[in-house]
Amino acid sequence: MALSSMTGFARDAGTLPDGTGYVWELRSVNGRGLDVRVRLPNGYDALEAKLREAVAARFRRGNISATLTLKREERGPRLAPDPVALDQAIALALEVAARIPGCPAPRAEAVLLLPGVLRAEATSQDPEDEAARSAVIAAGFGVAVEALAESRASEGTKLGTILGALLDEIAALREAAAAEAASQPEAHRARLLAALSELLDGEKRVPEDRLAIEVAVLAQKSDVREELDRLTAHVTAARSLLDLGEAVGRKLEFLTQEFGREANTLGAKSASLGLTRTSLDLKAAIERLREQAANLE
Repeated sequence: MALSSMTGFARDAGTLPDGTGYVWELRSVNGRGLDVRVRLPNGYDALEAKLREAVAARFRRGNISATLTLKREERGPRLAPDPVALDQAIALALEVAARIPGCPAPRAEAVLLLPGVLRAEATSQDPEDEAARSAVIAAGFGVAVEALAESRASEGTKLGTILGALLDEIAALREAAAAEAASQPEAHRARLLAALSELLDGEKRVPEDRLAIEVAVLAQKSDVREELDRLTAHVTAARSLLDLGEAVGRKLEFLTQEFGREANTLGAKSASLGLTRTSLDLKAAIERLREQAANLE
């Protein structure tokens, strides 16, 4: 299974049975777990639970927001006269006109403009029509979810390339650290001799065998072979996770913490500027690895 990023975008548009256009927009960003937010127009709240289940069945991590927009045709509501109000308005208009000498009969449009005579005709809410609309909206959401999965997978492929390159860099720095660490015993010896020479005014009064023991003790304390071996093991484990794919982001994030511990210990045991610089370069590469791993599902 391919790697998947937690970042992605998808859109699906269509038309409902009554001619209303709809648009689904899904956005996904990084998250510690799976957080789903669904924004629906009034009257469609009953769909939310079903839509959340569809997202949970497809993704494991990420903050995902889904927004449904309905685009109704721009047409005014259908008007119909209120029979009671219309009768009352006509009777009143005729009565007033009869009481005014020479007043013409009231015009129809004037009567219709009187308040309360016309009203917007209520649209029918047929349950079957509502069910058909909901079914189309849910199907469109399913299409958008799959498109979001493809978008996240595409980003995951790019992330895999970046992470692989960072692991190559860490492996190369590990080899450089091993080469630098090989000269640590000699560096300890030189440093100890310099310190003794300064303390004893240049006179060498320490037996060679005693000096060898002190150097051996220092070398043991600064032995970094265990840290180097663990770094190698961590690189191998990280590569295995990338090959495995699936939702390995959290595991890789935990592994980068182990990388960091070894790099810190390597720097603490360093007896040379070269090894110190290499350990700092390792820390920088591991931090970039951690930042990129945080984008994986």
